[in-house]
Amino acid sequence: MINFLHTFQPQPVLISFGSIQIFWYGLFIVSGILAAILIALKLAGYYNFKKNVIFDLFFWLIIGGIIGARIYHIFLELPFYIKNPLDIFKIWQGGLAIHGAIIVGLIIVYIFAKKEKVNFFFLAAILLPGLALGQAIGRWGNYFNQELFGRPTDFSWGIPINTINRPIEYISSKFFHPTFLYESFGNLIIFLILFLIHICIIKKNKFTNFFNFLIFAFYLISYSVLRFFMEFIRIDKTPLVLGLRWPQVISLAIIVLCVILIIFKNKLRFFKITDKIETIKN
Repeated sequence: MINFLHTFQPQPVLISFGSIQIFWYGLFIVSGILAAILIALKLAGYYNFKKNVIFDLFFWLIIGGIIGARIYHIFLELPFYIKNPLDIFKIWQGGLAIHGAIIVGLIIVYIFAKKEKVNFFFLAAILLPGLALGQAIGRWGNYFNQELFGRPTDFSWGIPINTINRPIEYISSKFFHPTFLYESFGNLIIFLILFLIHICIIKKNKFTNFFNFLIFAFYLISYSVLRFFMEFIRIDKTPLVLGLRWPQVISLAIIVLCVILIIFKNKLRFFKITDKIETIKN
């Protein structure tokens, strides 16, 4: 694998049929979506939850997620898209920001939870392991597009980047950190942990909203930590705030918010348990 990454020169196009082209990026995005759906359906079956709701939900999540991810990316690259407005629609060239997809996705899940009269955290907990797996798969699309790579490196697993895709300041460098691989591996670990947590909950019959909330918070915190440190390596353009890259700022904000919510939820849970004990005593 290491030698393959170091010597292979990826191309964005998978297959060409005359003027019709199928891109590796699209293949990995679709594969990631399908994997996310399968995992969500598997977990819904474990919890005896309606699978038709999952199918309906994913229809809107796919549409909303792609739109949200694209709009967020355009915001980060606004000067470029103002000069090149037609490139806004060229999704096959890359340019889907996961934070945008997560924000829109959570809004859609909240609306569906209200509509179906189920707990928001329960619905999110079913979906998040699949999301992490989908991210792990989808990141390989960045590899074939030769985008979102990291700083130059002499490591044996450094990936070659075509001259045309290198930033001007690194034009003389040939090998770069495969940040797509780092993040893909990190997301795979997050998926495995989340899925194992679900299995433990199912086996021990611990079906509580508090555990669902912890799964929700764990995903957001773990991915935010992963993304925060990845940004120290990445060299793609993004706005800076107080010396930090914009995704780092968003990641820190998510971590802080989740910690506050965990503390708040723990306090509520403690008071509820205390009230039950007092009621039993009385």
